[in-house]
Amino acid sequence: MDVAYHSPTTSWHALSAEEALDRQQSHPRGLSDEAVAERRRRFGPNRLPQARPRPAWRRLVSQFANLLIVILIVAALGSLALGAIVDAIAILSVVAIIALVGYVQEGRAEQALARIRDLLAPSAQVLRGGRRQEVPAEALVPGDIVLLESGDRVPADLRLLEARRLRHQEATLTGESLPVDKGTAAVAENAELGDRSSMAYAGTLVAQGSARGLVVATGADTELGRISALLGRVEPLRTPLLRQLDRAGRVLATLILACAIATALVGVLLHGSPWPTMFMAAVGLAVAAIPEGLPAIVTIGLALGVQAMARSRAIIRRLPAVETLGSVSTICSDKTGTLTRNEMTAQSIWLPEGEFHLDGIGFAPEGAFHRVDNGETSPAPLDLDDQHALRHFLNVGVLCNDAELVHEDEAWRIHGDPTEGALVVAAAKAGLPVEQTRRHHVRHDAIPFDAGRQYMATLHDMEGSRRLLVKGAPDRLLAMCHRVRTERGEDSLDLSLWEQRLHALSDRGLRVLALAEKPLSSRLKLTDEHAESELVLLGLVGMLDPPREEAIAAVAECRAAGIRPVMITGDHGVTARAIAERLGFANTGRVISGHEIESMSEAALIDSVMTVDVFARATPEHKLRLVEALQSCGEVCAMTGDGVNDGPALKRADVGVAMGRQGTAAAREAAEMVLADDNFATIVAAIREGRKVYDNIRKTITFLLPTNGAQGLAIMVAVLCGALLPVSPLQALWVNMAVAVTLGLALAFEPGEHDLMRRPPRKPDAALLDLFLLWRVIFVSTLLLLATYGIFTWIHDMQGGALEQARSGAVNMLVAGSAAYLVNSRYLIQGVLSWRGLFGSRPVWVAIGLIAVIQLAWTYVPVLQRLFGAAGLAPMHWVVILATALAVLLIVEGEKALWRRRA
Repeated sequence: MDVAYHSPTTSWHALSAEEALDRQQSHPRGLSDEAVAERRRRFGPNRLPQARPRPAWRRLVSQFANLLIVILIVAALGSLALGAIVDAIAILSVVAIIALVGYVQEGRAEQALARIRDLLAPSAQVLRGGRRQEVPAEALVPGDIVLLESGDRVPADLRLLEARRLRHQEATLTGESLPVDKGTAAVAENAELGDRSSMAYAGTLVAQGSARGLVVATGADTELGRISALLGRVEPLRTPLLRQLDRAGRVLATLILACAIATALVGVLLHGSPWPTMFMAAVGLAVAAIPEGLPAIVTIGLALGVQAMARSRAIIRRLPAVETLGSVSTICSDKTGTLTRNEMTAQSIWLPEGEFHLDGIGFAPEGAFHRVDNGETSPAPLDLDDQHALRHFLNVGVLCNDAELVHEDEAWRIHGDPTEGALVVAAAKAGLPVEQTRRHHVRHDAIPFDAGRQYMATLHDMEGSRRLLVKGAPDRLLAMCHRVRTERGEDSLDLSLWEQRLHALSDRGLRVLALAEKPLSSRLKLTDEHAESELVLLGLVGMLDPPREEAIAAVAECRAAGIRPVMITGDHGVTARAIAERLGFANTGRVISGHEIESMSEAALIDSVMTVDVFARATPEHKLRLVEALQSCGEVCAMTGDGVNDGPALKRADVGVAMGRQGTAAAREAAEMVLADDNFATIVAAIREGRKVYDNIRKTITFLLPTNGAQGLAIMVAVLCGALLPVSPLQALWVNMAVAVTLGLALAFEPGEHDLMRRPPRKPDAALLDLFLLWRVIFVSTLLLLATYGIFTWIHDMQGGALEQARSGAVNMLVAGSAAYLVNSRYLIQGVLSWRGLFGSRPVWVAIGLIAVIQLAWTYVPVLQRLFGAAGLAPMHWVVILATALAVLLIVEGEKALWRRRA
């Protein structure tokens, strides 16, 4: 039988409760056991699909999917076949270390989907056949009637049938930090997710009240399931550095392989050398030219960046994100808690006597009141003893209120609704004793806030009579008021005037509440009829979640660095624009809403996304589309988020940034970076560190490649000339690893350049080695080649030294020349022939001292001599080697001086 109770596209929020029950073929008393069984067979369990994680062995195997690694493995196997067992073991050991580092740093498999599944409630209270029972959440089916209480997690998407004082925390889906009011009335079909007050969505929390709801979607058909599906389809991007290293690796591997094969063929065909000997020469060339230590150096450089960022309260979950931060050109940020303090603050009170401004931000009860005349705020603070109307307004705000202001852990906090808390803080700023006021004016009765009525009312004894106090949405209260209270008494209500004042506050991005009162002679129990007519308006209060002061400075720093901040929020457009203007965003003239994004074509969205900085009422699909549109324009995007709804965009972004304090576990798992303090300024500090890390990695690569180039060239020249190899394959491997783990590591500790945050973001497709650095690599490789071959020839041919001694001299010349070039590499263009340039880096000289001790042991310890085919050197040899290394340093400095003169 084809039934009509399931349609994933149904706008349940736009249907009345009766229509929803009819569409689901259900009943307020719940489904029968037979109907539940039939629907369970049709729809399956109420859980999200689970993807199989990648097994550990596959992650390990993937570490070897690199052409340079493959060349090394082939070289090791060839060496093993020819009996060079020591060489083969050494090469394979290096390969194993490289693979192990990559495997460990890749981290755990993707866990975002599993974290989202954890948001589903384990059990639910349902009505079935008129009987209340507790069932596993997985057993829910469309048409079930679910009962909700305060503190419950919603187990499926529900169309609310009954709601009593119901408020929901929906930040995980909508990004709105404040609890939202829920009711049973249908809303517009095109209402945004955050405005669908007649719905309760899976994974959200009941902050207050109780409800009864009709299950309209389960499992993958829920909003949570849809986001999970989005997250599963999103492919994470490879970072610019990884792409550049892969591209450079392929080019380098192809070049090395071609040179090794050509060199071996020349030796066999031209010089008649035995092919086993030439194969080992080709292996030596490959081993010498391949920078085996580079992956480890890059990993260590990134790890140092991770530690530095952690000290700045930015926790990096995936190492490559450190480098990507350095190329970020756009930061897509949520508003609440990241750019703002998430501390609702009363900023303006409008009474019949005029407007008053409140100093101070946040929950701290510190700040003065000032009168506002013609839009100008008086600098002189008010004497509140003379402001009876203002004090009465603040008293009413405290009494018709359930929030409490407390001082905990050396900080002021609000227990309860932050909007109500703003009124309590305002009263405290005026010096009103909040607790004493509440004790003195006992609450006799109350009508709790409800989304349908849009107000809260309480009953107290005040000023010698019993008074009804009302607080709520200004549109609603203005319709319920007929007079206004002034210092002189009561006057008729000028509705148009107060609507103008309401719009003036709203245009500033303030959230507005109205307060009203009326005397009640009856001591009967309060009803809606008592509150909804003949009220006397007291005034309006405008509240704002204030921007973080450090975020304002961070936005300015971003713009100076060529980075564009973009706000993508679930909040209202007016509020978002007001905050963006206060923060100093560039393009705030237009705000695009979620509805506009939905109606835009891809081309139109791409055109708009580069000129609009504020996007409001954004859903998960909108955030994902915006990130993809920015990336299609060549932008490198960082995306912040704290809810499940942010997961797909966090995963798609070049750098996903999750909130550590208020963020969900699902958001943290989808992100590359977690902010321990939820602060936008921390992102900017991380970008600064990322730029420094990239600079240092670039310097390190420019330093390491000449060492490999000189070794490779030395072996190639020897074979082409039919001469002896100046270094053996095993010695080449030693030099590569020794230099990498000592000298190569030193540059990772270099401080950042002074102009790091005054440069524009580098282009993601910019070459890791541009023409200038490529010239530097070739130039220094040639210098080291001449120095190495010169020492080898001098010792072996001119002094009659043994082959082992000549090779020892060549190896030590390579290392000493690399140590000299390390000092050069601290600055790519600037000179180092100054005290600061030569001795300004302790890590550089620690590395040089360490490599000196290592090389002395390599040269003179008998066990190492036998293992590597080395021999001791005479003092004269060391004098010539050190003098040649100094010459290398001075020649490179001369080359840098020519570049500076040319510039």
